Amino acid sequence: MLFLILSIICSVSVGVIFKLARNYSISISQIVAANYLFALVLCYFFSSPDLTAIGVDAPWGIYISLGVLLPSIFLFLALSIKYMGIVKTDAAQRLSLFIPILAAWSLFGEKFNSLKIAAFGIAFPALLLILNKPLGNTKNKWIYPAIVLVGFGLIDILFKQIALFTNLRYTTSLFIVFALALVLMTAVVGFEVGFKKAKLNYKNLLFGGLVGIFNFGNILFYLKAHQSFAQNPSTVFAGMNMGVIVIGSLTGIFIFKEKLSKMNYAGLFLALGAIALIVMSQQ
Repeated sequence: MLFLILSIICSVSVGVIFKLARNYSISISQIVAANYLFALVLCYFFSSPDLTAIGVDAPWGIYISLGVLLPSIFLFLALSIKYMGIVKTDAAQRLSLFIPILAAWSLFGEKFNSLKIAAFGIAFPALLLILNKPLGNTKNKWIYPAIVLVGFGLIDILFKQIALFTNLRYTTSLFIVFALALVLMTAVVGFEVGFKKAKLNYKNLLFGGLVGIFNFGNILFYLKAHQSFAQNPSTVFAGMNMGVIVIGSLTGIFIFKEKLSKMNYAGLFLALGAIALIVMSQQ
């Protein structure tokens, strides 16, 4: 249970760091680049990837797709937290789990039971209620959490495809993806510095380092939690998704004083109900 709690804390901490970083003169692209630098180093030392096993038969198409998609969605994650807050962003990110489930049904012919159908029936109105803007708010940037939801859903599908490739250890594949993401973000930062005259700032490295540590910690502890609950993976699945929504919501509401309407609260409760139904459907 300790690993699961640590994974939840690490996941929510990423949002907290982005929320705090906006109070400083920062560059999101530099933070995301530094994040992958630290995550790559941590992955190398803690996961011991077998770099000699990497060959041309590896699923490079999936690796490259993830190498582009991961940092891109990270940028939108930061924007979503900036404009919509931690509560709505975390909820949207967790509801992204319905995209790979929908893909399993539409692309791979997986059967849907009544609980899964009910979960989908609840999840969509939950999302609409969560992203609903309070009256008088003309700056509702709902597009950012919507992109986060779709993006993380696609990322989940791609990581599941990597898990099916058993010729390489999962951590080795993760190292490759981090390396490709770092190359892309280094190019982006280089372009901004070279052509847009952006300045490199040590604050971006500091915040990016913290994001990278907690980002990798989230993955590491999540995998260890699955190892600890090998006979009951639904416990990890439910605990992670519900835990992030609950802890993220409490953090946003009580620490950062984020304003939510009654409809937003109703959406959060429906989201928890939808996730609970998905877990029950796996039993």
